[in-house]
Amino acid sequence: MSILSVFVAAAAAWLFGAAYYMSLSKQWIAATGMPVDENGKPTGNGSPLPFVLSALAMILVAGMMRHIFAATGVVSFGAGLVSGLGIGLFFIAPWIMINNAYAMRSFKLTVIDGGYAVGGCAIIGAVLTLF
Repeated sequence: MSILSVFVAAAAAWLFGAAYYMSLSKQWIAATGMPVDENGKPTGNGSPLPFVLSALAMILVAGMMRHIFAATGVVSFGAGLVSGLGIGLFFIAPWIMINNAYAMRSFKLTVIDGGYAVGGCAIIGAVLTLF
């Protein structure tokens, strides 16, 4: 696993997130309670900051997963996929649930965001083992 694999894995997970949230945009917007305009689009300034931060976050997650995989000997595609699924399902998704529960957010939002965490980590895990 190389440093390049971290960036490729992060990009793959980020692109998955773009497709995932575009396909669930209406449900996600409703679950957040975000104000929308007459066309159903979120109101606000349209800042690119969330996209930049999410890309940086994917690099951090992929980098730490690379470190964990190297330390534990995860080298095969299957092991990377399953390890990534586990990280998303048992580390990240529960943390999302905690944050959303204390913020009194919809459980549907937890399911949507947790689904991205699980899928994105599975992709990162699988891609990391390909390089």
